[in-house]
Amino acid sequence: MSNDFVADLGARALIHQVTAPELGPAMAAEPFTLYAGFDPTADTLHIGNLVGVLALARAQRMGHRPIAVVGGATGMIGDPSGKSEERNLLDEGTLARNLAGIRRDLERILDFSSAVKNPAMILNNADWIAPTRMLEFLRDIGKCFTINAMLAKESVKLRIESETGISFTEFTYMLLQAWDFHHLHREYGCKLQVGGSDQWGNITAGIDLIRRKCGADAKAYGLTWPLILDAAGKKFGKTEKGALWMSERRTSHFDFYQYFVRTADADVGRYLRIFTFLPLTEIAELELALKERPEKREAHKALAREVTGLVRGPAGVAVAERATAVLYENAKVEALDDATLAAIFADVPSVERPRAELEAGWPLIDALVASGLAKQSKSEARRLIEAGGVYVNNVRAEGGLERRLGVADLASETMILLRAGKKNHALLRFR
Repeated sequence: MSNDFVADLGARALIHQVTAPELGPAMAAEPFTLYAGFDPTADTLHIGNLVGVLALARAQRMGHRPIAVVGGATGMIGDPSGKSEERNLLDEGTLARNLAGIRRDLERILDFSSAVKNPAMILNNADWIAPTRMLEFLRDIGKCFTINAMLAKESVKLRIESETGISFTEFTYMLLQAWDFHHLHREYGCKLQVGGSDQWGNITAGIDLIRRKCGADAKAYGLTWPLILDAAGKKFGKTEKGALWMSERRTSHFDFYQYFVRTADADVGRYLRIFTFLPLTEIAELELALKERPEKREAHKALAREVTGLVRGPAGVAVAERATAVLYENAKVEALDDATLAAIFADVPSVERPRAELEAGWPLIDALVASGLAKQSKSEARRLIEAGGVYVNNVRAEGGLERRLGVADLASETMILLRAGKKNHALLRFR
């Protein structure tokens, strides 16, 4: 990775707009403090937020100090940028839970340790916005903006022209975000705000406020990256199940890993540049391997391994790769949790039985019939067992017709995987 933050982002196709051409040389000359904002609309960030988190992490690795601002105050207002309609406002209890979850996400990727010279910071903008009285806000912040300039911002213009329009509440969002940048500039010497291309109007409003309050020579910059779309033009991170979440509480390690393994060939090289710290030379080698040996999917596996490792850690990668081997290589099913096993076999039939039945020893013949693998016929179940075609947790069932399932057969907290032949699976759940 280059030590030039702006040049590195440019080489990874992560620059949409920059407010001043001298930003790159200025950051190369001295360490900067920079920030990105994150909306607390859920108790975890979605994968689309990863671009911003990694931008902060890239800067930190180059010696700059990153600040992640979680919008405890602005989250109660709603940002109109990139939105076609107004969002529901969040209550304080929900916000507190969401802020705690987002902190956990960020701590996996950014270094907050006092052992480094440039530890990352997490700040909640409610700390400086909430105590301020309305008249103070209007006097100190509101007077610095004209309605004409605010109406000219693209995010506001689009909402005004929409059927739903824009509320005064959302209209003030730009001022609050500008206030964030000014506060961070004054209190922490923050000179750079980074964000998605839809944040350009908010970022430039912050720069304008800093110069009005601190003088025309005040150093403040903005940088945005483009909206990330796949080769089909679909917004990155959207799946059939909804958003792809950074926390395993909402998206399993397996589903997270598989999202990247299944990336279209046309997107793999681009995603490796955007979502990993791999050197560009190594990414070029993986692209060449994809071209020469597409069946091995080396680039896809590297992408999935790198991103899962960043977001979920080595343990998450281990679970995801073990689960992948279970599904595609018929590896033995063991040491998985219920969520992972359910995610792997989300589309196979399942049957729920009382745990007491398992503790007493449930005949394998009955399990095959109850699961539908033996087509509701005990004679069919006997033929499958005698032919050696029955597998418990992907291991051939031993013991013949007398085989019983017990607690020791559980592959997760409550589940056993039963298979007949090569492809017919069923999940047995015991409550």
